[in-house]
Amino acid sequence: MVNHDRQTEDELRRELVRFSKWLYRLGFMTGTSGNLSVRLDQEKLLVTPTGVSKYLLRSADIVIVDLEGRQLTGSRKVTSEIGMHLAIYRNREDVEAVIHSHPPIATAFACAGRPLDEMLCQEAVMILGAVPLASYATTGTDEVSASLAPLVPKHDAILMANHGAVTYGGSLFNAFSKMETLEHVAQVSLVAHQLGSSHTLHEEQGERLLRAKEKYVLNAMK
Repeated sequence: MVNHDRQTEDELRRELVRFSKWLYRLGFMTGTSGNLSVRLDQEKLLVTPTGVSKYLLRSADIVIVDLEGRQLTGSRKVTSEIGMHLAIYRNREDVEAVIHSHPPIATAFACAGRPLDEMLCQEAVMILGAVPLASYATTGTDEVSASLAPLVPKHDAILMANHGAVTYGGSLFNAFSKMETLEHVAQVSLVAHQLGSSHTLHEEQGERLLRAKEKYVLNAMK
């Protein structure tokens, strides 16, 4: 399913550059780390290349790959973590964009072996839901996609053990918003536990929030 409201390839390239710079400025993609992708059509993806600072990224640097990960165009090489993106697109037809980055506090949770699955604040329920922790996998290998695949169908954000995080959604903005929210939720969780008095939402409160979320989504579509 591809629905970009008739966005052109040039527009999508510019969006990839714009969100890459935002993520860099937030400190989520230091050095040359992290990668983004977006569906170009039913058979191709636009993907950020390897070895390029997201702050210095240009539209011309973006490469095109097919859904098997074969690079079709681009003077630079596709990210070695393309398998991560492909695993998500294959398991979620509704996903239009994927972001992998290393938000510091969320990554600290991943390095501590702790998922972000406590329902501590309303924002976590409304935007992310429970965020699981994928098992450790060596970056750039098939282990990464294998560790993510079981979790992708029921979650929109995943922590990756000793690595970072990945979020995805119906647009680059949606995937970006989830990544930004993930780091916020991680910070809230960290401070709440430091205060020693964190209180999770009750099951009934969580269910009411989910109903409110469904209503919000329906109204947004009208």
